[in-house]
Amino acid sequence: MKGERQALEPIRAAADAVIDSSSLNVHELRRRIREEIVEHREIPQGPQVTVKSFGFKYGIAADADLVFDLRFLPNPYFVKHLQAKTGLDREVADFVLGRELASEFLERLYDMISFLLPCYSEEGKAYLTIALGCTGGRHRSVAIAEELASRLRCSGVAAIVRHRDIDRASP
Repeated sequence: MKGERQALEPIRAAADAVIDSSSLNVHELRRRIREEIVEHREIPQGPQVTVKSFGFKYGIAADADLVFDLRFLPNPYFVKHLQAKTGLDREVADFVLGRELASEFLERLYDMISFLLPCYSEEGKAYLTIALGCTGGRHRSVAIAEELASRLRCSGVAAIVRHRDIDRASP
C-alpha cells in the first residue's frame, strides 16, 4: 500500500480534489464524486435523455430504458397524402398532435418523466433512453418523440432525439 501511495503522489499533488473512498460503498462514492464535480463545474442536473422513435415491425428498441407503444393513435399512413411523409413534416405532426388523445398522452407522459428524472438522478443514472414506437417508425413515433423532447428541453432537461427507422421505406 505504501508503494501505491508513493506512485500516486504526483497525481494527488496535481488533483483539484481528493476523496477518501475507503469507507464508502459504490453508491456513496458516486454521490460524493458527483457533489465534487457539481461544486467545481457547471454540469446538467439529471440524466441526459434520448427520446428515440422506432417501428415495431423492425423490432423493439433494445437500448431503451422505457418503451411506449403509440399504435393506439390514428395512423397517418392510411391518409393518402400523408403516407410518403414523416412525423418531421408539419402536416403529419399536426395530424398526430392535433388529436385530443395524443395531447393527453403527451401530458401524462411528460408528467411521468418529470417525476422519474429526479429519481433516476438520485440513483446516479447519467443516461435515460425513452423509446416511442409505432408500426413503421416514420409517422406517429417521430411526431411524438419530437414534441416530447421539445417539452423536456423547455423545462431544462438535456434531451436529444433519434429516429431509428424514419428512413426505412414504407411498405
